[in-house]
Amino acid sequence: MERKKYSKKYCKYTEAKIEFIDYKDIEMLKHSLSERYKIMPRRLTGNSKKWQERVEVAIKRARHMALIPYVIDSKKVIENPFKL
Repeated sequence: MERKKYSKKYCKYTEAKIEFIDYKDIEMLKHSLSERYKIMPRRLTGNSKKWQERVEVAIKRARHMALIPYVIDSKKVIENPFKL
């Protein structure tokens, strides 16, 4: 039985040499959110531990400021909740 070879995941924040993740930059935070706006884990995004923690803090701050929704109803999923 052969094992599947997956491509190496890399931290896009380290590659881009970003120094700070701003909670107001929703376009950048969307890459770490699932379609139901849950925070995606490191094993799926490929982020390093340092950047994953910073992303989580930024997403939580954006949710607190009501820039990103906490919960999306599974029965009526909105295509883009940022444009209501």
